[in-house]
Parts: sequence; C-alpha cells; structure tokens
Amino acid sequence: MSDRAAQLVERTLPTEEAGELIALVREIAQREIVPRAAEEEDAGHFPRSTFTLLSESGLLGLPYDAEYGGGEQPYEVYLQVLEELAAARLTVGLGVSVHSLACHALAGYGTKEQRAEQLPAMLGGGLLGAYCLSEPSSGSDAASLRTRAVRDGDDWVITGTKAWITHGGIADFHTVFARSGGEGARGITAFLVPGGAEGLVPAAPERKMGLKGSPTAQLNFDGVRVPDRHRIGDEGQGFAIALAALDAGRLGIAACAIGVAQAALDEALSYAAGRRQFGRPIADFQGLRFMLADMGTRVEAGRALYLAAARLRDAGRPYSRQAAMAKLFCTDAAMSVTTDAVQVLGGYGYTADFPVERLMREAKVLQIVEGTNQIQRMVIARHLLGPETGTG
Repeated sequence: MSDRAAQLVERTLPTEEAGELIALVREIAQREIVPRAAEEEDAGHFPRSTFTLLSESGLLGLPYDAEYGGGEQPYEVYLQVLEELAAARLTVGLGVSVHSLACHALAGYGTKEQRAEQLPAMLGGGLLGAYCLSEPSSGSDAASLRTRAVRDGDDWVITGTKAWITHGGIADFHTVFARSGGEGARGITAFLVPGGAEGLVPAAPERKMGLKGSPTAQLNFDGVRVPDRHRIGDEGQGFAIALAALDAGRLGIAACAIGVAQAALDEALSYAAGRRQFGRPIADFQGLRFMLADMGTRVEAGRALYLAAARLRDAGRPYSRQAAMAKLFCTDAAMSVTTDAVQVLGGYGYTADFPVERLMREAKVLQIVEGTNQIQRMVIARHLLGPETGTG
C-alpha cells in the first residue's frame, strides 16, 4: 500500500487538533487493523478487541456531546475518521458508523435523564450498538414495518423480526423501531433495548459475499419487555427519528465507500509502478494511466461531496438531499474504482493474495445498505422535482 501519511497534508481540516486526530487514527489503523484484516476477514472473525481499543481511545463517540462522553467533533472530522478506518478494514469503519447510528436516536431525541443515564456507556464504555429498522418484508419501504410494541402498564412488549442487522447477535444495545399505533409512518415508536433482554433471540449470521467479519443477522423479538423509560421520543415519533438518523448514516456510508476506494486506488498505483511488462513499468502505458486518473478523480470528487454535505450538517442547515447524493455517488464510485483496481492487477487482482478482490466484494454492499442507490435517486429527485404527481 502506498504511503497514506503523505496525503494528510492535502486534507482541508478545520483545526490542528483535527489533523492530530486523523493522524492518530491512521497510526492505530496501520498498527492494529491492517496487519490482520485479510486473515480475519477470510476467517469471518469479528474484531471486538479493536472496537474496545477504539472506545478506550474515544473514537466511538466522536460526533456527540462531551457532556455525555463524546468527542464533540464536527461531522466533517468524524467522517474522515470513518474513511481512514474503512480504508484499513471496512468491517471496522462500517461498524463504527452503525454504532454511531444506533446512538443517534437517544442523543438527539432522548430526555436529559435518559442521556445522562445511558449515553456515557454507549459512547465510551466499551459498548457496541445495533440499529434495528429493516424487516424481512420491509426494507426500502421502512414505514410498512410490522414489529409491534404493545403497552402493558409501565412496560412495552415488543414482538416481531428485524432483518439485516449489523452486529446482530453481538450488540450490547439496540435502537429498535416498532409499530405502537396504526398503519403508516405515524404509528412507529423508537425504543432502546439492551442486548441481554429476555426474548431477544438472534438467528444464525447471514452468509455474505463480503464483510465476512461483520456479523449480519435477523433478530427475533419474542415478547421482549422494556420499561417505558426506554422509549425514545414521543409515541409515534419513531419514523421521523429513523429518517433523521439515516441522513447522518448515509454520510457515514459515503465516507466508508471513499475509504474502500482509496485503499483500492493505493494498491493499483503501487502495483502499476512496480509491475514491468515489455521492458517498462505498466504505469507508463497510456491506457492504464488514463484508467488510474479516472479512479483518482472519482475518489477526490466523492470525498469533496461527502465533506460538503457534512459542513452543511455542522452548520445546522438542511442536508438530506446532499446526504443522498453523497451516498449515491461515493458508493457507485467505490464499486467502479475497486472493479478497475482488479483490472489493473490483472490475474493477480482476481486472487485472494491481493486485497483488491476483497475490496471489490465489500464495495458492493455499500450500494445497498442505508437505502439502496435506487432509493437515493428517488430521494434526490423528490428534492429536485417535488413528489410524484401519480397522474398518467
């Protein structure tokens, strides 16, 4: 892999502290994550010890308030941390993004008492979260979810099945969206469910194309009882909470995608400079140079797009459209760049001896999670054109 440290000076970072933070993350990644990434992914090993280290280093709560143990960093900085982690190993970068997503509801909509009681452990206490919105029959159409929450005195009883849950079966807490009222978006409420809750039963992890080290599983809620003090926000507010979290989460996926793409570009550049054919490095051939130039342009453009959206968020301005655009462009760019990286390496790129084939397999899932890229196009079009008229 080429020297990523040299690229740090090219970043536009808001403070000197932010530059030091990114340098620290890069050091941890190169020392603790990269050396074991390929072996552990191949074995399907989840690196819980790495997440413990990240928590101890204050890296699992970066965008949240310092009052509750967070790092109080701008999203612009937090996303660049995600990019560095994903470049080292997507299981780690995506895991941090999902954990942040799971904390979002309580941090943004919980009462002061709830935040004081729960957030410190979630942000810096070594815990790991899961975000439970999707179901077997409601993925893109999240408002049609069927998991039910029924009031029983001072408790709620949750029954149903959640699907495609990252950290399913290993999470210490879950942000769960369940139907507490009528049909549609207004009948959904958010809850905080601990990992050891009675009646919470994980299914066997999914067998996936990539991200084998990151467990993805269905979660069955068989009469899981939680107290009303674990309800987040008002009854019926859950879908709005979920959408707000997804806007932020889409930026996390965009940053992870650029990390994967940057790692693939680094490998392709290194290989092209060292591989000789016809008496000279293959990097001398115009066809390959143009391919690498396009790959580099996609990476830089994607980074600029997700950072622009992050700066809107940091300024308190609307950013839903830009988040969808960043998620769409960055994940499509990652798929294109990783595919081209395999091509640059030729036959070697198709083998597991080099990381680009793994990066290509991992890039694919980023076009699917946090709303498929087809859904992102629908979101963007609605912002540009308004809702569909429904007329022929």
